[in-house]
Amino acid sequence: MKRRDFLKAGAVAAPATMLAAPAVAQGKVEWKLPTSFPAKAPGVGTNVTSFAERVAAMSDSQLTLKVFSGGELVPPFGVEDAVEQGTAEIGHSTPYYAASKNSALHFFSAVPFGMTAVETTAWLRYGGGQDLWDTIYAERGLKPFYSGSSGVQAAGWFKNPIESLNDLAGLNMRIAGLGGEAMRKLGVNAVLLPPPEIFPAFQSGAIDAAEWVGPMLDMAFGLQKVAKYCYVPAFHEPSAALEIVVNKDAFESLPAHLQAVIANAAEATSVETTAQFDYFNAVAMQKLKSEGVTFGAFPEDVIAALKTAVGEVMAENAEANPAFAEVQKSYDAFLELAKDYAIEVKAATFTQRV
Repeated sequence: MKRRDFLKAGAVAAPATMLAAPAVAQGKVEWKLPTSFPAKAPGVGTNVTSFAERVAAMSDSQLTLKVFSGGELVPPFGVEDAVEQGTAEIGHSTPYYAASKNSALHFFSAVPFGMTAVETTAWLRYGGGQDLWDTIYAERGLKPFYSGSSGVQAAGWFKNPIESLNDLAGLNMRIAGLGGEAMRKLGVNAVLLPPPEIFPAFQSGAIDAAEWVGPMLDMAFGLQKVAKYCYVPAFHEPSAALEIVVNKDAFESLPAHLQAVIANAAEATSVETTAQFDYFNAVAMQKLKSEGVTFGAFPEDVIAALKTAVGEVMAENAEANPAFAEVQKSYDAFLELAKDYAIEVKAATFTQRV
């Protein structure tokens, strides 16, 4: 049997739901795929477009995905809601954009002073993280797939140098996730703006400081045009994961080979994305330095205060949400192993090559 005929035969035999039945019956499936990000942005945008291209190629165009840029079909922070409600069959985002549904979702994006991208992948694959993620999402009729990471991010762009804890007090700052909650404890007015709104707000003075991703994306968004002080690394996002999230009923309506296409396309895209961030962040940092940007680390008193604030934030979330506490137990167990390995092996490796 020819491959194309086999694919069509598989589609006809598969179970169907209202979301996908007509298309599957015809041997072709086209799904809507909104993303939280500008679809043409490097890294976060190419992540979703590469994924869609892989799905089409691997399925011989039996399954195609129409990508909608952030805000085009649904609001940037409403992707998971759209997939849950069936407005779209599949979406692309980062889990903590939906943390208001369940604060435990932070662990599947990033937590302060937490895991690197490689460590996060290890936890998801072998440390029980994916099972926890699947269980939490199933409650909302969703199925999640890891699709890569930004790697270590930047802590933020500032118009004036941060020389002590006092320099943070009173600043209006765009910052995401649990890091924003920690910053509030230090007197920062932390706000979460969708990506397209960051530069206009920074340029207009509506915010005094901005955290977005890292050199590659920050430069693409023009943050260096507003400020010349960039602090690295990000205490709050030592990595930040991207996700492909699928309506569970729609996913289960697909034949097994198309389900495998989605899973494997997400995994392949995750490798590409993490490599892309590592390479182009290094290139972008050199260019930004040549344009007068100063990169530096937060002072010791700031880091010490942030560690205290983060401890309080984590404890408060764990007390308020049993799911947060459950995931934290699994996450922290592997983090302790990963930190010991990093100190003994990775740190020594980096030191030797300097």
